[in-house]
Amino acid sequence: MSPKPKIGLIFSAVPSETKTWPYVGYDYESRAKKLYDIISKELSEIDFIGEIVYHREDIENVLNKLGNVDGYVIYYLGIWLGITENVIKRGKPTILIDDLYAGSGEFLIEYGKLRRKGYKNVIAIASSNIRDVLKTIRLLWVLYKLKNSRIVVVTDRKKLWGMSQEELKEKIRKDYGLELIFYNSEIINKLYENVDDSEADRWKRKWMNEASRIVEVREEDIFKAAKLYIVLRDILKKENADAITVDCLTLVYGAKIPAYPCLGFFQLNNDGLTGTCEADIDSTVTMLLARYLTDRPSFVSDPVIDLASNQIIYAHCVAASKVYGSDTISMPYEIWTHAEDRSGASIRVLFPLGEKVTTVKINMDKRAMSIHSGVSVANVEEEKACRTKLAVQANAYRILENWNLKHDFSWHRVTVIGDYRREFINIAKLLGLDVVEEDT
Repeated sequence: MSPKPKIGLIFSAVPSETKTWPYVGYDYESRAKKLYDIISKELSEIDFIGEIVYHREDIENVLNKLGNVDGYVIYYLGIWLGITENVIKRGKPTILIDDLYAGSGEFLIEYGKLRRKGYKNVIAIASSNIRDVLKTIRLLWVLYKLKNSRIVVVTDRKKLWGMSQEELKEKIRKDYGLELIFYNSEIINKLYENVDDSEADRWKRKWMNEASRIVEVREEDIFKAAKLYIVLRDILKKENADAITVDCLTLVYGAKIPAYPCLGFFQLNNDGLTGTCEADIDSTVTMLLARYLTDRPSFVSDPVIDLASNQIIYAHCVAASKVYGSDTISMPYEIWTHAEDRSGASIRVLFPLGEKVTTVKINMDKRAMSIHSGVSVANVEEEKACRTKLAVQANAYRILENWNLKHDFSWHRVTVIGDYRREFINIAKLLGLDVVEEDT
């Protein structure tokens, strides 16, 4: 895999003598160069190949010259060239951009036409703020990162999604470009036995010293969790993987692994990696997407809806405490036993309140994404259910009525601190996913 995506940056113009927007005699070349310089400098994680097109009959030659790119950006500098559909038919993720008061008419008409015709993998941005434009173009990097990610799945199950492991690997690779790597409990236990106990003890002491409260948990269980964390961390490094998900409930309840991975996931997510519960591949991919999109960890949960308070409460026995990113401060956290069986060690994080939050979930098989938004209002302490419980003010009634109505997203949802609704919807469109707005 190339370290950077290659993007064709096409400037749609017309001959300067044409009497049209922006005006006759306009210097399209200078405008294209200025925009190219800004975009390529500010988004250095992407390799841009810039081309300006003045004549409709030149577009196929330009597209062939650009070669096998990872996506396109069409920047409308004037009207009416008429090359949009030629680009879209190449089947690559494409972003349309209006250079305001210059390409507006063609930009609006072409985007509407593409949507009526049912084209996917295309989004549009029109803004006088260049930061909005740059943020939108960066989605092509997010898409590239996601498509080239490697995910470790720890499970003893021979079948997931009704398929063998090999069949599932091939489906995910074909549909999304992602690579799945399977481990079983036997391998995990062998690695666990070889962990350096002194390193595990250091992690145990760090977690205990930094916790604001430790409730019910045996020190021995925190030590076991530290050993398992080291196993998971080292597997990610060995496999050059971006995320790991463990079939934790099945494996722990079946006495197949010696500890819950909750504290390990807590640490991985704090460190800018991705760890996800229950061998939930959909949630793992959703968490990876959230990380690439926001540079923040996300919180996978089993939601509870309370119509009396108009709240949705996200509950799980694990969460990251560095909710604003791996290089930021940690929120307070407590170490508890795992909720359902009152054993092992898990995490209760106290989330910041008064923050906008965005909650999403991908159904990879159905190529769909659910999304809703709200504001964090409380850290619920309730004996029942999972340890971390974040209450969010939202349109709870609409969420309830729309829950899994169109597609089955199961129970889990993935929440990130911040208002990223538009970005998630745009990346879903670039992926060709059906977007379900659960709170509307």
